[in-house]
This record gives sequence, structure tokens and C-alpha cells, in this order.
Amino acid sequence: MFSELTKDRFKRFKKIRRAYYSLWILGIAFFLSLFSEFIANDKPLFLRYNGRSYFPALFFYSEQTFGGQYGTEADYLSLHNDHDFLKNGFMIFPIIPHSPLHSYLDLKGNPPHPPSYSHWLGTDSTARDVLTRLIYGFRICMVFSICLMVMGAIMGIIIGGIQGYLGGVVDIVVQRLIEIWSSLPFLYVVILVGSIYGSNFILLLIIMVIFHWIGLSYYMRGEFYKLKNMTYIKAARALGIGHVSIFFRQILPNALTPVITIMPFSLIGGITSLTALDFLGFGLPPPAPSWGELLSQGLNNLYAPWIAISTVSALFITLLLATFIGEGVREAFDPKSEYRIE
Repeated sequence: MFSELTKDRFKRFKKIRRAYYSLWILGIAFFLSLFSEFIANDKPLFLRYNGRSYFPALFFYSEQTFGGQYGTEADYLSLHNDHDFLKNGFMIFPIIPHSPLHSYLDLKGNPPHPPSYSHWLGTDSTARDVLTRLIYGFRICMVFSICLMVMGAIMGIIIGGIQGYLGGVVDIVVQRLIEIWSSLPFLYVVILVGSIYGSNFILLLIIMVIFHWIGLSYYMRGEFYKLKNMTYIKAARALGIGHVSIFFRQILPNALTPVITIMPFSLIGGITSLTALDFLGFGLPPPAPSWGELLSQGLNNLYAPWIAISTVSALFITLLLATFIGEGVREAFDPKSEYRIE
């Protein structure tokens, strides 16, 4: 399935222990974050009542199901402290029994509350659990950045590849349009579009994608310019192979090195961009769990250092792991590094 050169590059990457272990750590953390509702949630994973089993983390149950009066969703935290309910049933909560949107206003004192046995990293300025919001914020950051990375790579490959493959007038015209587009101030575009249409995950992703592909297109343009004049490409044309087949099957597989080496750093760019926009108030709308919003709270509540310290630590570790991966990939795909890696 993979060429010998590709297998050799994977072997070289595995020898770079720091990058290899970072990939495993970040990958496992992201995989676990996809199931955040089963790790941090104020809804039970399993509930037993009157001889019947329920799964509140997956399905909706009204108060009437458990002897209440209303058709709204049951308040499981209140049920957990209800002696009448406990006589007929029990419930099992996740390891962190908190929701990222629930404000614990019944705690003593004014929020933000310091770390405690119930809230390991304390609460924020609206009495929401910081650790839970960090976990959900990590998932949002990673999903957003991965989508941005993949969509930006696809656009960069196609547009840059077309420029390099066709060349001539097409290349010149597209390059001038790219230069004009890249000169637009990204932040102003986000503010303008957000003020007109509002801000949400999909809209913010689309806006960032239409700027994110530009850097990669320059590398792909150069790779296609170089490879289209190779002997095997001329032979493919002589055999009558179509342009689409030459583009995707002959040139593209041999032009992916810049894409693979840039993608980890593109992931870093996506995380920092989303965090910065949320910090400035132009990112995801509240009450979405966001690292940037937590950083803003930390800045506004310096007397509650646990907010800023925990958020900065999570961001630092994530970016550090991604940087180690990027450096390892770049070194593994560098032909000159074969004799340097031990």
C-alpha cells in the first residue's frame, strides 16, 4: 500500500521519540475528548429507577419519568439529593459530574470559587466548572483546527496545483488574485461578517478557510512546476493519459511532502487563531466553552489565578505537543536527516 520511501519516512519518524510520543499523547487526548459527555457531565451515565434502566447521557427523560410534575428535562442533581428518589433508584455520574454550561450558584461565596474537592480547578466568574470547560474547549479547538487544516489543505493543493500545472496566463492571473485576496485584513473581515450574520462554528470556519489555504498554495505551485517537466510525466502524456489522471495520480502523490510537513504547524495556527478570536470576543458565541474566553476571564479576574494558570497550561501543553510533532515530521521527511537520526 505504501512505497518503500514512505515506509522509511515513517520509521525515521518513530525514531524521533519526542515527536512519536507527542503524537500518541495528543491523539489519545483528542480521541477521549470526543466522548466528553461521558467524562464530564451533570447527567448520569446510568440510572436505575423502579426496576427500569435509563441512560440520561444519551437520551432525554422528563421529570414525569421519575415522579415529577413537568415535562421538562429532569434535574438529575436534585434527584441525586432527593431521599424519595433514592429509596427507589440510584444513578452513576461520570468521573467529573459537572456540565460546562451549569452555573453552581449555590456554592458559598461569590464566583469565581477556588479549587476544591468538588471543583478540582475551581469555577469561573459565572460559577461554571473550569476543568469541564477546559475539556470541552479542547475538543472544540481540535475539531475546529483539524477541519481548518484539512479544508485549507484541499484548497491549497487544488489551486496551487492548477497554477503550477497549467502555468502561463492562468498562473499569472490566479497569482495576482491571490495577492489581492491575501492583502485583505483578516480580522476586519471576521468582524464585518460576524456583525452581519452573527458568529458560529461553521461561519467562523468558512471565513478562516478562505484565508488559510494561501500559504500552502505557494508550495504546491512550486512542486507542480517542478514535477510537471519530469521524464515520467512527459511519458504519461505521450501515452495519452488525461490531464486529470496526471494531476491526481502522477504528480500529486509526489508533491505531498510540503503538505505533510506543514499540516502540524497548520494545526497550531488553527488553535491559536480560534483562541485569539475568542479572547477578543469575535470567536464562538457564549456560552460555548472556549479557551480564549477563559483566558479573558483570567485577565479580568487576576485575584483568581487558577483560571489563567489552568488555561495557559492546557494551551501551552497542546501547542508544545503539536510543535514536537511538526518538528519530527519535518525532520523525518528531510532526506538529509537520514544519517542524523539515531
